[in-house]
Amino acid sequence: MKPIRVLIVDDSATMRRLIRSILETDTRLKVVAEAGTAREARDAVNEHRPDVMTLDVEMPNMSGLEFLDRLMRHRPMPVVMVSTLTRKGSDVAVEAMSLGAVDCVEKPTRGDGADNFSKLAETVYVAAHARINGPRPKLKRAAPVTNRRFHRICLLGGSTGAVDAIERVLQVFPADCPPTLITQHMPAPFLMSFASRLDQLVRPHVTLARDGATLKAGQVMIAPGGDYHLNLEGTIDLRVKLHKGPLVSGHRPSVDSMFSSAVEVAPRVAAGILTGMGRDGAAAMRELRAAGARTLGQSKETCVVFGMPRVAAELGGVEEWADLDQFGEEMLRLCEVPAKVRAL
Repeated sequence: MKPIRVLIVDDSATMRRLIRSILETDTRLKVVAEAGTAREARDAVNEHRPDVMTLDVEMPNMSGLEFLDRLMRHRPMPVVMVSTLTRKGSDVAVEAMSLGAVDCVEKPTRGDGADNFSKLAETVYVAAHARINGPRPKLKRAAPVTNRRFHRICLLGGSTGAVDAIERVLQVFPADCPPTLITQHMPAPFLMSFASRLDQLVRPHVTLARDGATLKAGQVMIAPGGDYHLNLEGTIDLRVKLHKGPLVSGHRPSVDSMFSSAVEVAPRVAAGILTGMGRDGAAAMRELRAAGARTLGQSKETCVVFGMPRVAAELGGVEEWADLDQFGEEMLRLCEVPAKVRAL
């Protein structure tokens, strides 16, 4: 197999050498060019056609985030942000992933050597295989209130690439959207920044889930991660249960854990599985569908990584498919009140 072609973009020559030395220890990767500014990076992309790019945030004349935004609109490609500003939980990291970056890696601080970069080569290799779609079409912002009647709660699970996907799904949710729970594979500090960012961008109220919280229309709750899974509790008055437990399907928070907790009330559930690596959520989505839930998978063509939806379909858990730009509206449709059904 041909090695993955990598472009390193950083204004520090010392950091470029460090990144190159680490990447070149992996025979699957080949550094084809380096750039110290956004202009040089643009020229290198056009000349060398790299498969993946590492990109710093702080650069002269044009920041890495501004360049990333332009890159994703004109020449979409896999990008791994490498910066002191992309530490776990930073708003910059979440914004970068919402713009289309596949992953973020924090630069080593003074005295740390290359310890923070221990998984950099593997991260770049995995990112290079992500499917990066064309420029995102603009979405119309949802109406403040739709007065649509919903009789199902909405459960969403995602991983790699789903920061942007969840943002786009929620952008079409009205202020009176169905009660929504989201499990996204991210470290706990990232999830806090993610919830805060979403709450400012979309009409529903977005928070980290709290143990014992009741499910309400217009409320979106995101798994806080850390030691906890986000589960459902109850059969009539549904509540949030933050379950402290081991990894499930290799993750905490786990989509399988959230979906499994809803099987008992499956007819009141619409579950969606978004872009992500692996199989978390697949087995429990099959259980949900068999018990009467409506289920939706993100289409292969619009997934950054067609892993979780693919396995869910192979197991029989996906009832319908939707491209990302229609996913939010399709979830609302599955949650709507059909004739002669009482709303939540």
